[in-house]
Amino acid sequence: MEYIRKNIILVPNDFTEVADYAIEHAIGMAKSLNYEICLVHVINKDTKSQLKKDKQNMEVIHQRLEKKANEIKVNHNLKVTYVAKEGSIFTAIANITRETGSNLVVMGTHGKVGTQKMFGSFAFKVIVSSPAPIMIVQKRGFEGGYKNIVLPLDDTLESKQKVKWAIYVAKKFQSTVHIFAMKETDEVLKRKVRHNLKQIKTILTQNNIPCIDTIADKVGAFPKQVVKHAVQIKADMIMIMTNPDQLVPSFILTPNDEKVIFNEAKIPVLCINPVDMNFQVGGF
Repeated sequence: MEYIRKNIILVPNDFTEVADYAIEHAIGMAKSLNYEICLVHVINKDTKSQLKKDKQNMEVIHQRLEKKANEIKVNHNLKVTYVAKEGSIFTAIANITRETGSNLVVMGTHGKVGTQKMFGSFAFKVIVSSPAPIMIVQKRGFEGGYKNIVLPLDDTLESKQKVKWAIYVAKKFQSTVHIFAMKETDEVLKRKVRHNLKQIKTILTQNNIPCIDTIADKVGAFPKQVVKHAVQIKADMIMIMTNPDQLVPSFILTPNDEKVIFNEAKIPVLCINPVDMNFQVGGF
């Protein structure tokens, strides 16, 4: 079945505080991008166990989703739908993303530690299965949007999808894109980084996106340096790729990527896969 993308933001909702933060970000993005919102709750064994404990039936899930959807409609004048579906979060969210044609997923996470219900460290597995970019949100509000975006850059060929999303979001939020490049000592790798940096700066400039480039001050521990730089410039978003533009059977994230995704500064992270998006920007 062909995946037809639509201007819809899918928001998994497990009725926790972090889910409310995700909804807040989704509302802010939907207003700026002119998107609709689709709330989704995956009914799994934890849901059923809690319902049994509270002596409630499945209907309460639909009621809570409907209440939240109506609240968003009234307060923010957005089109909102909702879905409740049984299954595993590792497959259900990806399947619902395809079924609804969602172009973006905004998901709250409790991080990698502590009591976790629908997400927590499971977010990592959900990310790699998603056919659409996923923005991971921790306990941090939308506030004024995404004025400063960090775009990490290493010696691999940067995916055009990552740059396209940077341009797309930056235009909507009048953002400055901060390219943070990995430091290399090997001359061949150093040239690759410089080439990629020059190419991305050219494309951003062609699209009238303000950009600032910085090269890491030391070799190694790049994910940690990315987060440190993001904190220093007061970044509102970090963009990473799930995998470069290579023919691979699945999108593979590494433990190093987790350090960025679940960063202690709670900066939202947009995880982008290599699948082509349904919008065009200059330079591609």
